[in-house]
Amino acid sequence: MKNLMKLLAVLLITVSAATVNAQTLKFGHIDLQALVQVMPERTAAEAEYNKFQGELEEILGEMQQDLQTKYGEFEQMGQEVSQIKRDAKVTEIQEIQQRIQNYQVTAQQQMNQKQNELLGPVFEKAENAIAEVAKEKGLIYVFDSGQNNRTILYKSNQSLDILPLVKAKLGIQ
Repeated sequence: MKNLMKLLAVLLITVSAATVNAQTLKFGHIDLQALVQVMPERTAAEAEYNKFQGELEEILGEMQQDLQTKYGEFEQMGQEVSQIKRDAKVTEIQEIQQRIQNYQVTAQQQMNQKQNELLGPVFEKAENAIAEVAKEKGLIYVFDSGQNNRTILYKSNQSLDILPLVKAKLGIQ
């Protein structure tokens, strides 16, 4: 009987501890994109990215203008022009077209790289602030509840929206 009482006491303590632990699990959620949108660093990064993109587009415009000029010269050639000159102009036009295509691929890669370079620190700062708030609030998980994130199937009212807390941590109104 004594052993049974001890066993029941140990079982009761174990169940109580498990219940207390289960009740202290805290989850949070945040719309990461909404946070990044209001960060002043994003505005500066976006302005620099737009300037970079404009420079690339300017170069592309010059290349396309050059192509139009060469194509116009080709169309202006009269019947008296030899086939050799015609073929040379066609080859020149094709080479410009190929350079434009290569440039477009390279420019797209450079734009992606620049975007990562500029926005990487912004996202890192946001994620660090999220981690700090989560630690302060004793959260074990924080989920991204943004529109593009479809992994959350259910969100309880007990889940803490930490967007206002993180914005305050970053000094954003």
